[in-house]
Amino acid sequence: MLPNPTLDQLQVFLTVAETGSFSAASRALNRAQSVVSYTIANLEAQLEMPLFERSGARQPKLTEAGRAMLEDARRILGDLQVMRARVKSLREGLEAEVSVAISVMVPSRAVVDVLHEFRERFPSVALNLNVGELGVVMDLVLSGKATIGIGGAVLKPDDSVVTERIGHSFMLPVAAPNHPLAQIDRPLSLGDVREEVQLVVTDASGRTKGRDFNVLSYKTWRVSDIAMKHQLIKAGLGWGGLPASVI
Repeated sequence: MLPNPTLDQLQVFLTVAETGSFSAASRALNRAQSVVSYTIANLEAQLEMPLFERSGARQPKLTEAGRAMLEDARRILGDLQVMRARVKSLREGLEAEVSVAISVMVPSRAVVDVLHEFRERFPSVALNLNVGELGVVMDLVLSGKATIGIGGAVLKPDDSVVTERIGHSFMLPVAAPNHPLAQIDRPLSLGDVREEVQLVVTDASGRTKGRDFNVLSYKTWRVSDIAMKHQLIKAGLGWGGLPASVI
């Protein structure tokens, strides 16, 4: 079995390549130049190939094999830095992963802005993001699949969940420009909308089973998610409520 290069050898190799000389690398690493040269020689012996061209040049020059190895060394040492940062974060009490459930009512632009800041502040923390309708957010929090849920009103209070009001969003009734309701040149009445197909999202969690919210029409089409509802409304197949941010 061939001996594996050590992380120290790779660090010395990378430093020589980036500083351009053994003497500069020895200063950067605070080691004797002879130690740097010996480390590189051992690495080359283990790999059974030269990494630097030394003859006829004042400064060591990477061989073709050395250039190929350089990218591998950078990747391996980069992965080590990521691991060290993650360990440091864990020792300081930072979670390894955060699971968040977000309602479709939350504007996607606001989510993206917050996640940009999250990634910059906590680069070592993995994110598990779920987007759901109606009672799905509450289900994910109560089941422990999400630590934090951001959604609408709590349909049924639960002592195991801490709630805090952080903002508001609106559902607005809409129809496509070519829909019959859009052709009526007056304020719409309840009778007008009841005669047209209303598109309604079904709650996959079952928490609102037997309950409808703002369903006014005698004719309904039920869909599984807000994205499909949006597309059907745009196609003129019915009217329905959409988050203001989607509109």
